[in-house]
Amino acid sequence: MHEAGTRRKMTAPFAKLSFWGVRGSTPTVDPSTWRYGGNTPCLELTAPDGTQFILDCGTGLRMLGNRGTSPNEGASAETHILVTHYHWDHIQGIPFFAPLYVENNEFRFYSFRSKFLGRDSLKQVFEAQMAVPYFPVDMSAMSAKRKFKEVGGGDTFRIGENEITTAWLNHPQGCLGFRIDTPSGSVVYATDNEPGDAKLDQSLRELAAGADIFVNDAQYTPEQLASTRKGWGHSSWLDGARVAKEVGAKTLVLFHHDPDSTDRMVDTILKHAREEFDSVFAASEGMVITLGAPGERVEAHMPGSRTALRREAHFRARVCGVTEGGHAFEEDTIVKDLSLQGALISLKHSPRLQSELQVTMETPGVNGMERMQLRGYVVRIDGEAEKGQTSVGVVFTD
Repeated sequence: MHEAGTRRKMTAPFAKLSFWGVRGSTPTVDPSTWRYGGNTPCLELTAPDGTQFILDCGTGLRMLGNRGTSPNEGASAETHILVTHYHWDHIQGIPFFAPLYVENNEFRFYSFRSKFLGRDSLKQVFEAQMAVPYFPVDMSAMSAKRKFKEVGGGDTFRIGENEITTAWLNHPQGCLGFRIDTPSGSVVYATDNEPGDAKLDQSLRELAAGADIFVNDAQYTPEQLASTRKGWGHSSWLDGARVAKEVGAKTLVLFHHDPDSTDRMVDTILKHAREEFDSVFAASEGMVITLGAPGERVEAHMPGSRTALRREAHFRARVCGVTEGGHAFEEDTIVKDLSLQGALISLKHSPRLQSELQVTMETPGVNGMERMQLRGYVVRIDGEAEKGQTSVGVVFTD
């Protein structure tokens, strides 16, 4: 997919999963949801063979379409868009996706035939969104080539070197889960699913079995799901952790955050989930997860969309945490790079990925030096050129 050209083929044997929209039901713009993001579902997966997949078309799709790319005139590449279902929060970004208005772009859409819409369901959804009087521009303005393919639960097909498998999920009016097996590993995208239907619960487990990355609906708390939100078609962090544990998934990503869940509430949900399962992330706009060669660990990179307020810093700090070997440590260091969401810290110790760190910084105040205590978790670990040092990326939660 490109806006004025084409993407460049990846040369490294890795897959990259980018999160452009992570919120469920409706977009949010209030400050209390700023850290994790307020755009509705949209993910991008770039496979090792260069194939580009887009998962769902919520408002995050607009952000994906507006990113800058290197022009390469005269070339063309087909992008594959997998749509889980037709509720507004999963399709409302389509009219605002700039690459659909560029003539030399090509897109192939995949989704199911709705019993409410019949044949060409996805094409009908396209046309209805842009019909008078709902949108000022009609479909004729979209000059990119578009193809639509109907798929159903249990289907398997190949795109390039990648195998795609589908499964029905438990959601009002129907929903598909997708598994993409690439040469670098597997990604399962299973949003908008409510546990409780034995057949569909088993379908989800089969889809997620052994997945390297399992993106699962975590919109509600277990308490909400057992009472006021029962039957609404969503899951909880606890159900996701249980499935991940049962089927041997390697990393769980909590997704489709409720519009009423503040960043602090998502922090709490993430903390609870990590008490049940070893490797868990809460989806955040701008977060990128990289899958390397088989056997290499999954890495998550700090959200690029939140680094605009990052500043170079020079704070003395004391860091407390747990090493990869499980030993507690304390260390004095300097914080060199600080943002509202996280920091990059140079340490002699190598903390465990996703473990919690406590960072105590000394900052100048009106009464002299003051202490600022922050808690966060480790999202990235890199070796540094300086011998014996580790560069540690931390996302703050407190």
